[in-house]
Amino acid sequence: MTFEATYLGSNGWLIKFKKTNLIIDPWLKGDLIFPPGEWFFKGSLEEEISIDKKIDIILLTQGLPDHCHVPTLEMFRKDIPIICPKSAVETLKKIGFSSIKVLKPTEKTNLFNLSFEATAGAPVPQIENGYIVKDDQDNGFYIEPHGYLDENLNKQSLDAVITPTKNLELPLVGSFVKGADVIPKLINKFNPKYILSSTVGGDAKYSGFLNNFISVQDYEEELNCNLVDLKSMQSIMI
Repeated sequence: MTFEATYLGSNGWLIKFKKTNLIIDPWLKGDLIFPPGEWFFKGSLEEEISIDKKIDIILLTQGLPDHCHVPTLEMFRKDIPIICPKSAVETLKKIGFSSIKVLKPTEKTNLFNLSFEATAGAPVPQIENGYIVKDDQDNGFYIEPHGYLDENLNKQSLDAVITPTKNLELPLVGSFVKGADVIPKLINKFNPKYILSSTVGGDAKYSGFLNNFISVQDYEEELNCNLVDLKSMQSIMI
């Protein structure tokens, strides 16, 4: 075993390496509301999600509310180390966090026994982050929640890729989550043992004007690796 991955629903993951516990884009309590208000888009959890209290690092991919969720982040101690894109900094400072490391695509940092490399993620509208995360034994994964892949990344073998596996589309806009499109590129780039399906899952219920127009497109080709579609709070040993 290199690490344990637990799906928290939506964009959230809890990754337990042998020495370090990492939580990614958590939404554990409260509603998810996009401006200008709940009439536009609202997500509601069926119940609050309880997790292991020992979290060493928070990793955020974006500054939007479904990745940088204020009611959830307020639950954590304010000196916990956070790695994030610039778009999340203002929100994190308002909450009171004191240990914030901002990474731009191509930048790297080390924390505890883990290395983090930020990659170019979704343009929403600014370029947000994906990440390659590895431990000191070179075990690790790639994560990006909207199905975007930086074509300039070097080919390498990773244990897992965490990605949406469906496209989410809006009329006139097209795909704003491109999971079904990116899967073949991810396999070619990272040769993963596992693809962990993310973003379009969990137990949340959605409502509002925008939700009426979102359509879903599945990936329908056969894969030469293990595709794992976990339910909320299910785990897998990688």
